[in-house]
Amino acid sequence: MVVPAAGRGLRFGSALPKQYLPLAGATVLAHTLRRLDDLGCLGIAIGLAADDVYWPTYRPALTTPLIPFEGGAERAVTVLRGLVALRDKARPDDLVFVHDAARPCVRREDLERLRAVAGSAADGALLARPVADTVKREGAKGFVSDTLDRRGLWLAQTPQVFAYARLHEALSQALAADALITDEASAIEYLGGKPQLVIGSPDNIKITLPEDLALAELYLMRKELYGGMVCE
Repeated sequence: MVVPAAGRGLRFGSALPKQYLPLAGATVLAHTLRRLDDLGCLGIAIGLAADDVYWPTYRPALTTPLIPFEGGAERAVTVLRGLVALRDKARPDDLVFVHDAARPCVRREDLERLRAVAGSAADGALLARPVADTVKREGAKGFVSDTLDRRGLWLAQTPQVFAYARLHEALSQALAADALITDEASAIEYLGGKPQLVIGSPDNIKITLPEDLALAELYLMRKELYGGMVCE
């Protein structure tokens, strides 16, 4: 498993990186790692910024071994370095989960369903949600240019799951070609692959803005989602 956590979270507007912000009795990152820990993977490679001064004093109590490594300036670089960090644990066909550090509300049942689908999908799988709102394209000076047909459009979430060797090859080739890679699925697509979409829960939000943090706390405090447990 790879968790990119080297971002600065500049859009959030906090001096503290958003993964270390307090959330429902713990930090954003603590909740995220606890949810992934339930899967029983061989290791969680967590990509940190080179100047991260918060991680050294943060030691979450997990069953899964944590493998910290230095992330890169881009997400794709960080994930590729994470795969390198896992090379002694992973076989070519082993499934690798890649999950955003700032998605602390992912549900266990979604993780299990995703793993089951990815295990039989040649090009891996990812959680995603069908677009429900009307989508507008912006034109000049902030005016609407046109309205897009939302049929068949999905919003990608994480985790995204792929065979170790396949993802390593895809990221390596895409980065070498300077291709536009916004998530792991787009790297697989660069090689001509077609990852399987698996519908995820609407509460699997990514914390980007302050209002997202408040919403995540509401989700986590719901008994049916949070289970009454507090992360240490």
